[in-house]
Amino acid sequence: MFNVQTYSGLNRAGRATILNPAMKIVSVVGARPQFIKAAPVCRAIRASGSHTEILVHTGQHYDAAMSDVFFEELGIPAPDHHLGVGSGPHGAQTGAMLAAIERVLLDERPDLVLVYGDTNSTLAGALAAVKLGIPAAHVEAGLRSFNRCMPEEINRVVADHVSSLLFCPARGAADNLAREGITRGVHVVGDVMADALAEASERAAGRSAVLSRLGLRPGAFLLATIHRAENTDDASRLGAVIEAFGRIPEPIVFPVHPRTRRALAGLGNPQERLPNVKAVEPVGYLDMIGLEKSARIILTDSGGIQKEAYWLGVPCLTLRGETEWVETVEAGWNKVVGTDPESIVRAVREFRPPAVRPELYGGPGASARIAALLGSGLNI
Repeated sequence: MFNVQTYSGLNRAGRATILNPAMKIVSVVGARPQFIKAAPVCRAIRASGSHTEILVHTGQHYDAAMSDVFFEELGIPAPDHHLGVGSGPHGAQTGAMLAAIERVLLDERPDLVLVYGDTNSTLAGALAAVKLGIPAAHVEAGLRSFNRCMPEEINRVVADHVSSLLFCPARGAADNLAREGITRGVHVVGDVMADALAEASERAAGRSAVLSRLGLRPGAFLLATIHRAENTDDASRLGAVIEAFGRIPEPIVFPVHPRTRRALAGLGNPQERLPNVKAVEPVGYLDMIGLEKSARIILTDSGGIQKEAYWLGVPCLTLRGETEWVETVEAGWNKVVGTDPESIVRAVREFRPPAVRPELYGGPGASARIAALLGSGLNI
């Protein structure tokens, strides 16, 4: 049984002891994967009628293609606070977010701060909360690549270790936390992105005209995305991926992230010399789902797209040396190929997933489970 009382500060271990079942919650987002994750959770929290939610947008992704269109298509309420931090080096960006979020928290005085995923916005939101003695809750807790060279790995590890509530997408994530000594406040709820995808798929079918706009036929192209710093900030890795694209005898649709576009410009824009590569501006969520559903294979370094590919039944090749979403690999629908051109080309030619695709991450319903847990007055 959960103990329903009013939150009264942190215990000696630095974790919140009690939460109010009728709370004021500040939700911190800043990047397009977080907009997707937050959309169904925001709806579930607000539908519960128990809590007041204040939405804070750090401005980590700030242009219309990376931010505004997602709020519109996902039906996310307009942010109550837009911090306008923008891009920059990790330290400067995270520091600016930390200071700006702290001011919001001092003004709003929430009972809980809710953060998502593994971006600098996640880290800043969690740190700002706990430094003010406010409990933090981390959605998508417990994921590990075990690669400390990834900024995202540092962000998620720190966020997990300072959070009081840890909402895990799968049992493996909870096991990772247990190995690090975190067992209190841990809940396996499933993956909120399954909710977002379920809500968006039908709308994408009715609203997205991306295939006709780009002159594509279902199953007759590959879809590629690159945005992780380990690929974009390493010229040899990024160049190797683009070389592989040029050696693949199929059309490749390549929505180019702003960070990737800057990095490619530094290489002389090699993608522009590849006749099979259609490099386009970033697309909205509904168009992205339309492209994912219709691709023959997806090549990506995005964690979210790995999962979406699995749920949509599209084979995925991960352009990294490891993945946090090991369950998709174990199920045979995702293959980690790194950035070696020969490995990528061979996998595009030979990779075939099994006929069986078991349900992963609990299916839709994670957002409702999170809202129900928050509404039950958790004694953690």
